[in-house]
Amino acid sequence: MAKRPVKRYFDYPLLFLVLILVGFGLVMIYSTSSYTSSVRYGSTTHWLFRQALIAVGSLVVMFMLTRVDYRIFKRKLWAWFVYAASAGSLVFVLVFGAVTKGSRRWISIGGIQVQPSEFAKLFLIMFLAYQLSVNSHKLRTMKDVMKWVIIALPIIGLVVVENLSTAIVLCGITGIMIFVVSPCSKQLIALACSVLFLGFIYIQFGPGYRMERIAIWLDPENHEKGLQTMQALYAIGSGGIFGKGLGQSMQKMGFIPESHNDMIFSIICEELGLFGAFAVILMFLLLIWRILIIAMNAPDLFGSLIAIGVACHVAVQMIINIGVVTNFLPPTGIPLPFISYGGSSLMGLLMEMGVVLSISRQIKV
Repeated sequence: MAKRPVKRYFDYPLLFLVLILVGFGLVMIYSTSSYTSSVRYGSTTHWLFRQALIAVGSLVVMFMLTRVDYRIFKRKLWAWFVYAASAGSLVFVLVFGAVTKGSRRWISIGGIQVQPSEFAKLFLIMFLAYQLSVNSHKLRTMKDVMKWVIIALPIIGLVVVENLSTAIVLCGITGIMIFVVSPCSKQLIALACSVLFLGFIYIQFGPGYRMERIAIWLDPENHEKGLQTMQALYAIGSGGIFGKGLGQSMQKMGFIPESHNDMIFSIICEELGLFGAFAVILMFLLLIWRILIIAMNAPDLFGSLIAIGVACHVAVQMIINIGVVTNFLPPTGIPLPFISYGGSSLMGLLMEMGVVLSISRQIKV
């Protein structure tokens, strides 16, 4: 009997979800930034044009990555190269980076600012995916696991100096990827609790503004710097179930500073209401579900770990952003994936989606 031809799979639902989120993000960036943009620059499309230009370029890169067999990255030299490149760029930022709003997180190249910590997420995922897949048979004891935790620490440490929220995302990615491979479940949970305790100590005795953020979180109404949190809550409350309508927000008129960035979810709630907020969360849940489906059906452990790392990145970043906007978590600066304004964040995420879609292309049906 003749053999049936092997069909290659491609996850079109994931692709469509990514395109919908990027398109929705552009719509919301225009809605939230048009007023401020016209006041500052005399044009309502200043930030929209910049984000759209980056989105188009990033989508081109994403589609190029979908055509590349992800297994070409399964090489020791490549793994250590991305590790070194990530560490080197983060050191460069700390020494020569541009200071914006009191933080040194960006490299300015010809007037364009690049945030290396956003690309460090993808690089760390690829590095750990290779190392854990190659050494999975050796991860039997906590001592074996700690080796890779310690190797990941320099990247996380370089980020935490200026960007605690991104460091938390990197910790989440590292912990989940190691947890999936290692049988030391109880020890890893104990380690995670220890990290949380050390994080509390760092906040307590570190830079003073971190404890100030805790104070804002506990009582934003009476804190002198709780304005942004309170305005975000006003926006969420005034939106009701179905919202005021797209473009009809009042809080974006200067009440919420930089409303097209980290606090964009509050404007979504105001303009589209509880219904719109649930719709956005549902799209993220569907996106994470599709990535996990790819992880479960990936042809090898390397591809599976990359997909798990990307799913963890999107999930942790979404939870932190929405938690901050709703005052469930202390205020910190982290964008809502695909939707908030920010070129480095969008490009890094779409590169990750390109690699995940490349993994889906290698699934045999």
